[in-house]
Amino acid sequence: MGFRPELNVMSLSDAAAERVRGVLAGAENPRVGLRISIEKGGCAGMSYKMELAEAGPGDEIVEEKGARVIVDAKAVLFLLGTRMDVQTTQFSSTFVFENPNQTSACGCGESVALTPADPARLGGDDASSRTPGVA
Repeated sequence: MGFRPELNVMSLSDAAAERVRGVLAGAENPRVGLRISIEKGGCAGMSYKMELAEAGPGDEIVEEKGARVIVDAKAVLFLLGTRMDVQTTQFSSTFVFENPNQTSACGCGESVALTPADPARLGGDDASSRTPGVA
């Protein structure tokens, strides 16, 4: 078995990192990050939840491009290989997730169906879906 470099659960686009840094700039506690979790709900079964929080036991911390994202321990396998980006229109800006573990999404894009990642599948870039979150 060969050496395998440490992999981040998620990666951030330049735009996502900039937006996360902006969100965290107002936080009084420097240990706070943008915490991402998965909760049951919506017509597709699950949705992304984001909040400002400190890391809890078992959470994964992704520090990339000066941005700090905390992935809830229970969400790690559902978010493995995900790329976080920002989608901006004339009237709004929102985080979007390019998640290879997403099998479908509801029509409005507020909820998704996710399957846990197969760790053996890691390494490829097969992110084919973009689902909006909250910016």
